[in-house]
Amino acid sequence: MRQIIFDTETTGLDPAQGHRIVEIGCVEILNRTVTGRNMHVYLNPDRDSDPEALAVHGLTTEFLSDKPRFAEIADELMEFMRGAEIIIHNAAFDTKFVNAEMARLGKPVMAEYCAKITDSLMEARQRRPGKRNSLDALCDFYGISNAHRTLHGALLDAQLLGEVWLAMTRGQDALLIEVEDDGSGSQLGGEILPRFDASGLPVLTASPEEMAEHQEYLLVLDKSAGGACVWRTYEPLPPAAEAAP
Repeated sequence: MRQIIFDTETTGLDPAQGHRIVEIGCVEILNRTVTGRNMHVYLNPDRDSDPEALAVHGLTTEFLSDKPRFAEIADELMEFMRGAEIIIHNAAFDTKFVNAEMARLGKPVMAEYCAKITDSLMEARQRRPGKRNSLDALCDFYGISNAHRTLHGALLDAQLLGEVWLAMTRGQDALLIEVEDDGSGSQLGGEILPRFDASGLPVLTASPEEMAEHQEYLLVLDKSAGGACVWRTYEPLPPAAEAAP
């Protein structure tokens, strides 16, 4: 499974108003491992950045004046992304800029080159309904340091998003290691392990305050799902809540 974490910086908010891409960052992930193979380019947009955009990325017209134009790197970029799943935070924004650049060159849209485009922002909203899901907020939630991020940068943001994506989508194939058990103990790598007795483990119950917070969270999930969330399969709605308007 090959994935490319993708990000851009631009001169403004809308390519329909003549705004262009000034930076592209791509980070390759192969079988859920960051490979270290990246693509990073600064681009000459042949125009100034809006003051608001410049305050975000800090890439001045002077700095970008000797950088290549999108036409010079388009084929290399599409080849780098070819056949991969492209993961973008707020994908609609970045893809409209890339597609506008491709249209200027008479080339197919970005989706024609890759296996699929996944919006990590939409994924985060499904997993964390009602929460802030900006890249900074997700870094805080998953314990990923972004202290070195004073300005937005396409490669830096792609690297951070790669860490966030792996943390957010981390799964576990099995809860226990498969071992041989003859009743007296378990055998792992030739070593006999004593049979584990869980009867002495303490059982901690939720406090009334924690249960109330849990119910409030389930109601948020219900609202997001447009009905009963999956959790209601195991924990039906309390009668008092069902009777509420």
